[in-house]
Amino acid sequence: QVQLVESGGGLVQAGGSLRLSCIASGRTVPSYATGWFRQAPGKEREFVAAITWSGASTYYADSVKGRFTISRDNAKNAVYLQMDSLKPEDTAAYYCTTGRVHSVRVGSEYAYWGQGTQVTVSS
Repeated sequence: QVQLVESGGGLVQAGGSLRLSCIASGRTVPSYATGWFRQAPGKEREFVAAITWSGASTYYADSVKGRFTISRDNAKNAVYLQMDSLKPEDTAAYYCTTGRVHSVRVGSEYAYWGQGTQVTVSS
């Protein structure tokens, strides 16, 4: 079993920055891709970003491309999401997820999910 714990959310003004962290733990932390998804109230969960185990490939939703950066430190079992130039429409609960997937953009393919961290961007 793998546990994921997110942190780093909070309240920030539009144009500001936040850095989310996702730490994995468990008896064995698998070598899977890791993704970030978000869900705003009344909306469906949506893909934000993903990174392969090696870190060689990264993927972004069009809505965050150029503003968000995903990275990882496998020595620390950590994945990060640097969020810059935040907009009010980025307000959502952000979830870290990992698993053996065919498509990093499809949330239903992931096996493990964190509890989420809230990001609120004020205008």
